[in-house]
Amino acid sequence: MSSNKEDNFLEGVHLDTLAVRAGIARTAEGEHSEPIFMTSSYVFNNAADAAATFAGEMAGNVYSRYTNPTVRTFEQRLAALEGAQQAVGTASGMSAILSTCMALLKAGDHVVCSRDVFGTTTNLFGKYLAKFGVEVSFVALLDLDLWRDAIRPNTAMLFMETPSNPLCEVADLQALSALAKENDSLLVVDNCFCTPALQRPLALGADIVVHSATKYLDGQGRCVGGAVVGSSELMEEVVTFLRTCGPTMSAFNAWVFLKGLETLRLRMDAHSQSAMEIANWLQAHKSVEQVYYCGLESHPGHELACRQQSAFGGVLSFEVKGKREQAWRCIDGTQIMSLTANLGDAKTTIVHPATTTHGRLTEEARAAAGIGDNLIRLAIGLEHVDDLKADLQRGFDAL
Repeated sequence: MSSNKEDNFLEGVHLDTLAVRAGIARTAEGEHSEPIFMTSSYVFNNAADAAATFAGEMAGNVYSRYTNPTVRTFEQRLAALEGAQQAVGTASGMSAILSTCMALLKAGDHVVCSRDVFGTTTNLFGKYLAKFGVEVSFVALLDLDLWRDAIRPNTAMLFMETPSNPLCEVADLQALSALAKENDSLLVVDNCFCTPALQRPLALGADIVVHSATKYLDGQGRCVGGAVVGSSELMEEVVTFLRTCGPTMSAFNAWVFLKGLETLRLRMDAHSQSAMEIANWLQAHKSVEQVYYCGLESHPGHELACRQQSAFGGVLSFEVKGKREQAWRCIDGTQIMSLTANLGDAKTTIVHPATTTHGRLTEEARAAAGIGDNLIRLAIGLEHVDDLKADLQRGFDAL
């Protein structure tokens, strides 16, 4: 690799500059855009170099299951944005959570997890990790006393999303960090909704951040990927799991995510601005019972979100007056919005959480998480906000 003169000037620069410049390592060709290293393996100069590289005695690439220059560039850039020592790219957001747990938990450990996490995350903890002897307690995200009461001597990890999916509840990261440290536990935060453009959990005391890069880090719904971010000590174990088990990010997907990171802050600002306007519009609408968006002053987590986040993100939910039939009619009545469970896209998406993203939860679990049959989730994209209002109105007209 050729030297990169701007590496010497990235200390202390703004997030926007890191999002464009961090991690670049040009080849002798002098390319301006990052190359895609589409290779499974690497050639060594001689047997001694091969042996030293495999043993970790010499820097170099071994096999793209766990060493690929394009993936490494993405990892270095994301780590810089999160203010972390190291990031590890994975095949999906769920594989990022799985890799974290398999690397850092063992049989007999206990996890306290917010009951407000993504439905598939709940299944991972409650069904699959339980097979390997890891116990899990689910608690309400906002009740610090419940978190404290749930901790046991063998509690190794506290896990949460903030803001939560889909009700946008906001966890007090500094308080939970203090609680984790008191009990020698790791605090793991899913930062998918905010990204480092709006929130940096490590600076608030978290030990590890996980991402579904599929969402806002990409920004256009093109690729599936994930990432785990934290200290080099903790990430060493995650890399070891990745090397052994192979939930690997592809070079092409890493390149797509790199392009997404370049516009991350601009997009997050635009998503947040439009979501705020839509939330206020919905709050005043006669067909809406309640709006869940932490940017609203009426939201119980608003003050905390103002302290922890620089803006409020693009995801919001609302309860339409009625039941599931009315929610489905409203969704089906829209014409511009995409009916899909993904979020973080340039295109606005609309979904019914109770029968999609959280459909595999029991009715009791959904009720405990506050996910009713009349709840609709929006992930506001980059369309003109007036067109989105008009589209929602078409949905309300169908009630």
